[in-house]
Amino acid sequence: MAGGFENLGLTGTERGIYTVLIFIIAYGFVMAEEFTHLRKSKPVILAAGIIWAHAAILATEAGVSTEQLHEAFEYNLKEYAELMLFLLVAMTYINAMAERNVFEALRSWLVRRQFGYRKLFLITGIITFFLSAVADNLTAALLVGAVVMAVGTDNAKFVSIGFVNLVIAANAGGAFCPFGDITTLMVWQAGYAEFFDFFKLFIPSAVNYGVPAAIMYFAVPDEQPQASTEEAVRLKPGAIQVCGMFLLTIATAVSFKQMLHLPPFMGMMVGLSALMLYGYRLKTKYTIEGDDAFDIFDKVRHAEWDTLLFFFGVVFGVGGLGYIGYLELLSEGMYEGLGQTTANILVGLISAVVDNIPVMFAVLNMKLDMSLYQWLLVTLTAGVGGSLLSVGSAAGVALMGQSNHKYTFFSHLKWSPAIAAGYAGSIVVHYMLNG
Repeated sequence: MAGGFENLGLTGTERGIYTVLIFIIAYGFVMAEEFTHLRKSKPVILAAGIIWAHAAILATEAGVSTEQLHEAFEYNLKEYAELMLFLLVAMTYINAMAERNVFEALRSWLVRRQFGYRKLFLITGIITFFLSAVADNLTAALLVGAVVMAVGTDNAKFVSIGFVNLVIAANAGGAFCPFGDITTLMVWQAGYAEFFDFFKLFIPSAVNYGVPAAIMYFAVPDEQPQASTEEAVRLKPGAIQVCGMFLLTIATAVSFKQMLHLPPFMGMMVGLSALMLYGYRLKTKYTIEGDDAFDIFDKVRHAEWDTLLFFFGVVFGVGGLGYIGYLELLSEGMYEGLGQTTANILVGLISAVVDNIPVMFAVLNMKLDMSLYQWLLVTLTAGVGGSLLSVGSAAGVALMGQSNHKYTFFSHLKWSPAIAAGYAGSIVVHYMLNG
């Protein structure tokens, strides 16, 4: 069952198996994005269209009415629309803060403070951990990654281990807050946990980051970076106000969900309207063309559209496979065959290879009857499991591209045993605190 409609149960048909192969091939292109430079959204959107075309043919052959087919299709459309609008607002705010030099000023301050490599290792990790709880893990990793690159220009070892540290911190920080990771956001919007329930994962997430960070700390060069001559970056007018409005927007989204029982994206859209109105004030106050000019639609235009469209392909691709019956088949094999705890831990290991978005969306569409403890467990494992390999999360893939070959798949793999210790530790701590 999914959204009140029956799936087709036609997993053994030739056409059904063909749709699985299509999805696997498309996801192969996604995983090879670093080498092919083909944006990840392109193959999954095509795959989603092909999968639903075959699902429609199978439904017709099975005698399913057009209304029932549309009900299944529109269920996926609703899921995507809610999440897309939520993420679009969050990305617009992040872009607005970046354009007002909020992040650049933070980067400049860290560079000019002349911290030693070991102290900078700790500072950048902690900042990334907490920043990724509000911004997404990709934004947090790229922002702080610029600091690591700036101070470690002549020290490849520091850049390599510093980037591993950032990937772990970004993924761990995103697990305990619905705003930090798309998978956490999906669980919250699906209603399996309330907003403040996720903060029960704070200590397990901190353990997930702290264990490997403590092990890696002693491998960081105990040296001082070269002195920087960089000047301080000036915040543009309205920078502090935009940050405050983002926090109020988060509070509004939570209030809409908790108090009004409306989808949180509606609260986010109210926050977007506030940013639009404030942007109008900035635009009229600073009428001259120049650095201080503000155009809100420019911030919308520069949202991560590749990510948003990739998410479209994932939702409809996985949704189509679920409608044919494959998610029910997978649910029986994993959750009924292995048990909920083992299956949820396995989800994290899978997300080290496959992006956690389709993995979590598949879990949600299995319509599992799990306790809050188990939903928090799968939220934790799906969020932090991507740290086990550099290709397991968007943060790792992006930093590999930014590092000029100083941070690679194998330099990350070297620390996978330490990361696995943190992964196991976070699960144990979650059981001790919340089990």
